[in-house]
Order: sequence, then C-alpha cells, then structure tokens
Amino acid sequence: MSSLNDYIKFALDIEDQNIIFSDYSNENISGKIYKIYLAELIRSACPFCRSTNLKHNGHYVSNVRFITANASKPVTIRLRKQRVLCNDCLKRSMAQSNLINKSCYISNTSKRKILSALTEDRSMTSIAREHNVSVNTVQGVLESCSSKFYDDFDRLPEHLAFDEFKGVGKKLHFICLYGDTHKVIQILRTRFKPDILRYFYKFTPKARSMVRTVTMDLNCYYPLIVRELFPNAQIVIDRFHMVQMLTRSFNIFRVQIMKQFNKRSREYKLLKSPWKLYLMKHGNLNKTTPYYNWHFKDCLTQEHVVLDGLDCDQTLENTYWIMQDFMAAIQNKDEKKVIHLLHSKQAVGKQMHQTLLTFKRNYSGVINGIASTYSNGCLEGINRKIKQIERTAYGYRNFKHLLIRIRLEENIIKEKSQKRYWLTPFSLYKLLKMYYC
Repeated sequence: MSSLNDYIKFALDIEDQNIIFSDYSNENISGKIYKIYLAELIRSACPFCRSTNLKHNGHYVSNVRFITANASKPVTIRLRKQRVLCNDCLKRSMAQSNLINKSCYISNTSKRKILSALTEDRSMTSIAREHNVSVNTVQGVLESCSSKFYDDFDRLPEHLAFDEFKGVGKKLHFICLYGDTHKVIQILRTRFKPDILRYFYKFTPKARSMVRTVTMDLNCYYPLIVRELFPNAQIVIDRFHMVQMLTRSFNIFRVQIMKQFNKRSREYKLLKSPWKLYLMKHGNLNKTTPYYNWHFKDCLTQEHVVLDGLDCDQTLENTYWIMQDFMAAIQNKDEKKVIHLLHSKQAVGKQMHQTLLTFKRNYSGVINGIASTYSNGCLEGINRKIKQIERTAYGYRNFKHLLIRIRLEENIIKEKSQKRYWLTPFSLYKLLKMYYC
C-alpha cells in the first residue's frame, strides 16, 4: 500500500504527507470516463491547541478536480477528509491541505495551470474545455489576480505616452505607457479629462515634476492636461499621427476633385484607380519602367500617372507637394523646412488647410515631435495586442476582466524579453504564484 501511495503521489506531483492514497479506478460518469483516485486526508494535530490527542469523528468526502495531460479523461481525487475531536480542548475540526482551499472543489494546482493558460492568447471557453472546468471557474481564477498596473504614487518616469483604444462596450479607454521600457502604467475606464486628472492627481507634486516629455496624438485636450499636471514636461506630437493627418487630408480632397469629372473621362480614371500611388513618397515611385494600364490604355510609369493626375487641378497639385515636402521634412528632421511649410501661402484644399492650422496650434509639440526620438509606436503596438485579446474573446463585457488579461499577457511577455529565453516551468510557477495568492 505504501508503494502504491508513493507512486500516485509521484505521478500527480503531490507532496502533502497527510494525504494517503489507497486505490485508483476508471468510472463512467454521465457517458464520460473519469480517472478516480481514492485518498484520505488525516489530521495530525489540533489546529487550536496543537494537541495530538485526537479522536476520530467521521469523514467528509470531497471530489477534487485535478490537472491531467489527457483532457478526454478527467482526473478526480475522491478525498475523505477526517473529522476529529480534540480530547484536550474539546473542539471539533476537519483536516485541511494546501492541495485545495476550504469549501472548494478545484485543486490549487489546477488553478495555477488555468492561470498559466490565461497568459496566452486563448479564449476562456477553450481553457475551460481543456481543464474540464466551467467558464465561471476560469473567470473566478482570473478575478483572483489584481487589475492594478501602477501603485507607486511617489514617482513617475521621465517619459510618458498617452493614447486611447476601443474596449468594453465600444467605448474609448485611456492608456498610459512608459516611454523607455514600454510598460503599461495605467488603463482608465474612460478617456475624459476629469478622470485623467483625478488619477494623476494621486501622484505627489514631486513625482509629477519628474516627467520631462509626454508623447501623444493631436487630441485637443491632452496638451491642457499635460500643462496642468506636469509643469516641467514638453509635449511631443507623434510623427505617425502627423503623417496620417496629412495623407488623410489629401485623400479627401483628391476624392472631391475626382467627383467633379465624368466617370468615363481620363481625369477621373487617373485620380481613382491609382490612389495608392498618390499616398506613396514621391521618391519611391517608379520613374524608369513604364507599364501598360488598361484603365488609361497607355504605357506609363508610376511617376507619370501621378503627375498626369495632378495636372487635373492646380490646388490638388499644391496640396500634394505640401504633403510630400512635410513628410520628407519629418523623415529628415528638418525643423526649418517644417516651419516654412506651416507658414506657406499656397492655395491648398480645405482639409489640408485645417490640418496645417492644427499643426500651428500645436506648434511646439510638432517641432518637438520632429526633433525627438520618442514616439507612440510602442503604444500602437500595445493597442494592437489589446485588440487581439478582445478579438480572441469575442469582446469583453467586464472592464476588470479585460484589465487583468492585459496585465497577465503583458507581464509574461516582458519577463520573456528581459531574460531573453523562454521561462522554465519552475520560474513560470513562481511568477504565477505571485499573482495567485
């Protein structure tokens, strides 16, 4: 019997000396084969007075779900917990083990394995099916983790990044990131100014004065927040958003000019089908090799197609070269060229004019964005990962669940990237045990 007990403990990786296995069998329960292990949990001492003078007072049978490598054959430990009566203090108690929490039927080992699966890009239904538990059990394990990202209100990093993403109920949530380490500082339920101010006012004035740069898009009230919260911080407008506004403004104006021509005319076809060429950098266009285009019934290079399309309207041509020169100045970090373009008097489209006015209103942020090495690229990558998490789960209704899932996946990946190798099972166990306690 002792050899069988040792064999089962070794196979299930159970080290509790108070659990004694006696037998195992396969049982058909509701048309599914279960592997049943019979065990007894003994009480060695009274939990109140630590006396060993105990009297046996019956058993409480608990069916504990345990982990298994084969999901088609679930493992259940039929655990008979001893009830005892202490002859010294006359108090009754029941045997307990770290294998399972009190009043619970899911083993802690199974919970840790579920938590390990939650660090991967998988749905809760898939995790529940693999571990032979319900989806509510997986959600309960998820809720046992903390949803907080940053608790130290005495310091802030020198470089921050602000942005928002679409989350629960298709609402926009505010996200703040480290500029250097790309670690998430906080995710707020809304992106409104009062909520952002309320959160950052929790930090001490000394901590807020440590911030040197805040990278952001062209949101109208982000600069107001930065000036109010961070007295020593410079606003850095993200270069990608500047280029995005320029190309979008030109594209809208191109469509407006295109609709002025007949759909069968050459001008309409020049502005419609090769629309991607207008958004490319002019230096990347093919200028030597002509190709036959069935729309125009002619052999033209990419540069000829663009130039012929721009000849349709002078204002469109001015708008195009403003966009190209601005993108080249951003790439070359040419601040003087940007200043010259912002004060240009050329006739451009209405949307491009509004874009240039927006750049003028955020003049210092635009200049800092061109000169600075910081951008919101890391933040866009985090937002892309969050979208993938939501897509895998077909969306989230609980904001707290989304936060915990982001934190689990984000921290595990950071651990892998810092150590530069895949986590061993033991180190992963220690890391998950830090969350599940």
